[in-house]
Amino acid sequence: MDSMAVHSLTTQREITDPVELLHLFFITFPDYQEEKSCRITKAWNYLCEKTSGVFRSCGEPYHLHPFRVACILAESNFDVDSIIAGFFHNLLSVDGINPLEIEELFGTQVLCIISGTAKITGLKIQNKTLHQSDAIRKMLFAMIDDIRVILVKLADRLDRMRNLSAVPAAMQKQIATEVIDIWAPLANRLGMSSVKSEMEDLSLKFTHPDVYAQLKKIVSLKKNERAEYLEKAEKEIYRSAARAGIEISITSRAKHFYSIYQKMRKRNKGADELFDLLALRVICKTTAECYTLIGLVHGLWKPLEGRFKDYIAMPKANGYQSLHTTVLCDGQPLEIQIRTREMHEVAEYGVASHWLYKKGMNHDMVSVDNLSIINQLKALRNEQFQDEAFFSEIKEDLLGDSIYVFTPKGDVVELPAGSTAVDFAYQIHSAVGEKITGAKADGQIIPLSRPLKNTQIVDVLTSPQAHPTRNQLQFVRTARARSKIRAWLQQHETAAEHSAGTGRNTSEGDIPSSQIHAHKKGSGAVTPVHSGTGKIRIGKTTNFLVKKAGCCNPQIGDEIIGYVSRGRGIIIHRADCPVFARIPNCAAQSLAVEWDVAEEKIK
Repeated sequence: MDSMAVHSLTTQREITDPVELLHLFFITFPDYQEEKSCRITKAWNYLCEKTSGVFRSCGEPYHLHPFRVACILAESNFDVDSIIAGFFHNLLSVDGINPLEIEELFGTQVLCIISGTAKITGLKIQNKTLHQSDAIRKMLFAMIDDIRVILVKLADRLDRMRNLSAVPAAMQKQIATEVIDIWAPLANRLGMSSVKSEMEDLSLKFTHPDVYAQLKKIVSLKKNERAEYLEKAEKEIYRSAARAGIEISITSRAKHFYSIYQKMRKRNKGADELFDLLALRVICKTTAECYTLIGLVHGLWKPLEGRFKDYIAMPKANGYQSLHTTVLCDGQPLEIQIRTREMHEVAEYGVASHWLYKKGMNHDMVSVDNLSIINQLKALRNEQFQDEAFFSEIKEDLLGDSIYVFTPKGDVVELPAGSTAVDFAYQIHSAVGEKITGAKADGQIIPLSRPLKNTQIVDVLTSPQAHPTRNQLQFVRTARARSKIRAWLQQHETAAEHSAGTGRNTSEGDIPSSQIHAHKKGSGAVTPVHSGTGKIRIGKTTNFLVKKAGCCNPQIGDEIIGYVSRGRGIIIHRADCPVFARIPNCAAQSLAVEWDVAEEKIK
């Protein structure tokens, strides 16, 4: 019995009693014994006690979905903390649940995992483009400290897809689209091909039901014919391998529906016109035997040109290794994959294979130095599971050299590491970048030159009077921001501004020219008459901790500049204050500010 069989029993309500379900779990997954079974039993009883009498909108008892999620995780032999997190993955949303109690009873790691899943559940995923979908996937990794959060969430999404028929029809396509855009590629990135394939097929069923029904019918009609064809091919390979003294095992499989659908689109053909819908998978004991067997297969049947792929010597980015070839067998193309048992575990379970390898599968693979970080999971099979470096390395590899931050509306923006609020503003729109005067990160004012961090919510403050400055060129990270700033300066900069901005000895050099105005009397100058609150305004907001500098004591009507001070809020100086000009790195910590006043201009 596997998680699909368990799913069938619970969705058909054949077993709903908590005691019977727990018994079913241990029969289905016998590896969880002794101390493991005690912890799992304790967690299950806690879940059932806290959710007794709670039912989901579809009418099923609350505990059935968490049970199925835990079974999906157990099928991949995950550790006990992951299984318990599968039970509890949405428990923090239930009334009366105390996180501190969960931590005390089941440990810090369990609480961290379910807190991470709750954070992801609360994320507004609005994947409008393929690029944004990729940014969201990477954002999920940026949001979590333990890769098991993603694994639990994948199990949750898979069970929800298996039960999508119970969801209102209006939401089915929306959920299926999210899974195909976000979660299936995420499973693929982690090398979990079995999860990826099932998610893709289930998504196709609800996004393109007519295509799915057609494919299912075609595959079913030719099932007996193909079984006979594959059985004959298997016997040929077994005989050839036996003569060479190679022990192998062969399994046949129909390609999953979504893969066939992609081939139909790519080749512009109907499903009944595709021949290579089936494949044989051959498992050998060693890498050397894999290469020997590929020679034997090519001796039996003629390989098709351009269809041989060596993913053993050149693994995929997610750690996948195998030899692929397509041969012409009895006049029909037949795809054959050849790999070792260890390679097969990585291909099926990806990151999850880390737990499988801890169970004694410790045959050495190729040098760790030549593998991607995902493939390095195999080298960590003998390490303790709580190895924090293991998870941080995976996270860094998945994120690469980018950071992922939110707009206040919840959209995800991808930027190069080291990017600032000015880069962020230009990424939103060039008009926003040109008018930026300040920024908040997670509600706190930050200097425009400070690099942003992963998962921050960034709010840009603008002013109609603001414009780009040469100082911004010193700290922006993106090519887009640099080119836009340079273009604006070339178009608007006067000779005097150019001199000030390129290193002349002046106290105003790095202060935006919109903030520098000497007070001139006479000569027909416009003199403003001021009245108002006397508060300091940044953009449209006045609710900030500010303090006037004692050195220049700015008054209402004076042109002013803000200095972001650690622990003391924003210090307000006069724009022409000589003390401010001598502060080390003053430009990097400066902020455009204004008096919150009403002005009536008179001649």
